[in-house]
Amino acid sequence: MRLLYIVPKIKTAGGVARVLAIKANYFVEHFGYEIHILSQNEEDIQPFYDFDYDVTFHNMILKGNVFKFFNSFQKQINQKINQIKPDVILVADNGLKAFVFPFIAKTKTPIVFECHGSKFVEEEVQKTNFVSKSLQKIKYRFKDFGVQKFTKIVALSEENLKEWNVENGIIIPNPCWIKTKKNADLRQKKVIAIARNSYEKGLDRFLLIWKEIGEKYPEWTLDIYTDDVDTLEQEALKLEIESGINYLHFVKNIQKKYLKASICAMTSRTEGFPMVLLEALACGLPCIAYDCPTGPRAIITNAENGFLIPDNNIEMYVEKLSFLIENEEVRLKFGLDAKETSKQYSVKKIMEQWREFLESLVST
Repeated sequence: MRLLYIVPKIKTAGGVARVLAIKANYFVEHFGYEIHILSQNEEDIQPFYDFDYDVTFHNMILKGNVFKFFNSFQKQINQKINQIKPDVILVADNGLKAFVFPFIAKTKTPIVFECHGSKFVEEEVQKTNFVSKSLQKIKYRFKDFGVQKFTKIVALSEENLKEWNVENGIIIPNPCWIKTKKNADLRQKKVIAIARNSYEKGLDRFLLIWKEIGEKYPEWTLDIYTDDVDTLEQEALKLEIESGINYLHFVKNIQKKYLKASICAMTSRTEGFPMVLLEALACGLPCIAYDCPTGPRAIITNAENGFLIPDNNIEMYVEKLSFLIENEEVRLKFGLDAKETSKQYSVKKIMEQWREFLESLVST
């Protein structure tokens, strides 16, 4: 089977790139599929994650104003479809152009929308004036209209699928790639957070929380792995947080870092099915996250493998994180439950679901 993935970026660090690397490699190595990945403006960049040698990368150059951008997008998309002749096309893009795809792709090939985030994801603070709210409503209506035109939609959880209100959707969660039998000992006075420094990932919200936590528990440290260390550190200094945080760049072998921590924290404004939580659970780490749309609630069972906090309730987040810091026995119990939870998302189990789904598309 020949698959063509359409993605904005694939060679940078991040959850979507990690997931696609896992899946692409498995498709090649275990199923013998031919995998092509088409991304934009990444021609001279080497992939951050390791891909099988047989995975083929393609690049399209998209520049200029909106009209030039979409004209170029349509032209290059159809050129690649004609060149590659895929059996299935998978669009893994949360941007508006993803919902244009079914209208501009001149093909009868099945087109799948592979959802990797909430329908309501926003890249910046939304204005509350009448014009901004109206434009926002139009954007969401366009997403609702466009998503109906895909052959199938693959969502990551029941909550994720409900956002779209479609009849042509199925649920396949992200796989957890970590297989270690080791568990974090949960006695290190360290919290770990991993996220891009972007609005939707909400690290700015975590700085507000850590300002209080750092003052209460000065012996504890926070390791933040991110893509924009300098900007995040400046944000912390504006809040007068001058110590207790290590600002670190993304690393490939993040597994070792989880094993040296005792708590994994997330403060995203929106999510899909966050790989960070899956990876942390596989290392036996209790997790704490805001109950944002839509990912954390599908992974964290409150008061069993971590804490799920009502979105933006800073006081409760500080309270529950403090509780985990002060109670080693609870951390150990949550850690054992976390490890068990992660087993539901083994790569083999998830990839068999993908094979069954894709081969059913081709056979119909």
